[in-house]
Amino acid sequence: MMGFLYPRLLAEQARPLFEEYRHLTTAELAGGVAVAHESAVYVATGGDRVSADQLQELRAGVVDLAKRAGFPDDSDRAHNAEFDLRLAALLHAEMGMVPAEAASRDVWAFLALVLLPDVAFWRYPQPPRDRVLGTDLTRHVFGRLWWRAQLVRSSADPEPYSALKILGEAAFDQIYARRAALGGSPHMVRAILRVWKDLDLTGLNERETLRDFLKRLLRLAPFVLFDGVEEHALDHELRAVAQESIDAQRPPSPPNSNDTARTGQETTQPNVAGERSATASRREEPPILHLATAASVESRRFTSVEICAGAGAQALGLERAGFDPVLLIDSKADACFTIDLNRPEWDVVCMDVVSFHPDMRPEIRGVDLVSGGLPRVKSTATVGRAEDSEERRVLKAAIELARAVMPKAVLLENVPDLVESPDFADDRLWIETELRNVGYRLSWRVLNAADFGVPQNRKSGFLVALLDPYSSRFSWPEPDELPPPTVGQTLGPSMSLLGWPGAEGWIKGADRIAPALVGGSDRRGGADLGPTGSKKAWAALGVNGNSLGDEPPDATFPAGEQPKLTVDQTAMIQAFPEDWRFSGGKTSRYRQIGHAMPPPLAAAVGESIASALRS
Repeated sequence: MMGFLYPRLLAEQARPLFEEYRHLTTAELAGGVAVAHESAVYVATGGDRVSADQLQELRAGVVDLAKRAGFPDDSDRAHNAEFDLRLAALLHAEMGMVPAEAASRDVWAFLALVLLPDVAFWRYPQPPRDRVLGTDLTRHVFGRLWWRAQLVRSSADPEPYSALKILGEAAFDQIYARRAALGGSPHMVRAILRVWKDLDLTGLNERETLRDFLKRLLRLAPFVLFDGVEEHALDHELRAVAQESIDAQRPPSPPNSNDTARTGQETTQPNVAGERSATASRREEPPILHLATAASVESRRFTSVEICAGAGAQALGLERAGFDPVLLIDSKADACFTIDLNRPEWDVVCMDVVSFHPDMRPEIRGVDLVSGGLPRVKSTATVGRAEDSEERRVLKAAIELARAVMPKAVLLENVPDLVESPDFADDRLWIETELRNVGYRLSWRVLNAADFGVPQNRKSGFLVALLDPYSSRFSWPEPDELPPPTVGQTLGPSMSLLGWPGAEGWIKGADRIAPALVGGSDRRGGADLGPTGSKKAWAALGVNGNSLGDEPPDATFPAGEQPKLTVDQTAMIQAFPEDWRFSGGKTSRYRQIGHAMPPPLAAAVGESIASALRS
């Protein structure tokens, strides 16, 4: 079947246009809408070129859906989700495009920057590049939706795209973008969705259950040609695997002598798990043996070296993900003492990583992971400043350490601009060259802690580098479907603790997530909540950000005044565990907290790395 050919905006023209557009308002973007671009090209053969009238009709349809969701002025999570569902069906049904054309990132760049820039930047304000340029089609504002519809469409169904409603984006992304071995087969994806919608997930964490289900299917992938299994037989097998995941997620029930199924005796009651047992007993297939041995693989833990460890937040998140540190390094004594307070069994060296050499600790060579949240590198415009030189020395030392230790994986966190800004292009090129020369493959991404349950709008730039064969198995974590808690929800109990009469009203007013905590520099004053802009954002949440308090407001604190946050409350904003203790004075403790990577974000990235290593 021949489909329509769409204009392609090549990367050389798309990148500068993206940089220009990311600073414009929706109204200004609407003024740049067009059905053609002087730099757009078409492939030579393969179908008819889409006409200007067809592009106009497509735009009209998309804008109509967007208006129902609040475009151009309003947007919220619930309306966005409904907009995406409708848009996925519209794009797939109306564009008349074949998969080969849809696989071109330049096609989607044209749609997002020429035909629909106002809608694209409304849907994702201040978007990272991949949302617009199509460098990762599983994240493109429009391309990801076309591919979702492509995989779930059932021509025999009166509603061909009804399966889009079964899973949210993050869950679907686990199937397609994060599970390429499964997501490349529409036959398999449709079977997963058919089975999933009929499962009883009462009392379970749906996301974790789905993740476990997909992991079990991946273990079958080397042995089963899914596309060669008939629909009813495939559904039967997937139900059995899904039941294994459900059973694994539910806590074991106490033995009951009246329950013959639980005592291992024969039962005539039909159930999915029973069908699986019967099927398994009738045949001897490699998948069953593979699943039997997978538990030890699944539970395997890894070793790590953490540099610039700070208060241990990143190491704590990585510990949750399965990494046990062999060594942690930090140059600040209070940070080292903090780690000792909470994890006395961890080996902490208090020294500048620039002065550290692997020969000092030969046992770290060959660990699974080298990780670190590095000091914030400044742009080349400030290269002459002393603190920038120090930060770049640390960055260089981190790369040299990775090359010397040669772990399976490297994880470095820094400012988002290191990942996205043209000002850091030379830095990225140097890092990529250094690591690729010794066999690593690199992946860059900006992630927001708010997408992983942290009550804070905190973006970080990440580099993950892995050796083969692990690099091809890595995928970035998908955001949580549930919104993060608000500042009021997070700090409400502590604000009420000492009987403050204004607590209830304050909680209602603090109805958003926090701005990013700013730890500050050793070269500037005491503990406060950051520069003027940050303090204004905190003031809008009912918080006095000029300094930190010693205790939450008590019964004598006026109801109408803005309280100051305590150090412990800032730790809650960073999602530290409640029992995590900090060493040092107030300013030192706050800086440790403000500089930290929230543990839930570290855990999410760590789980993705661990999954690649376990695969």
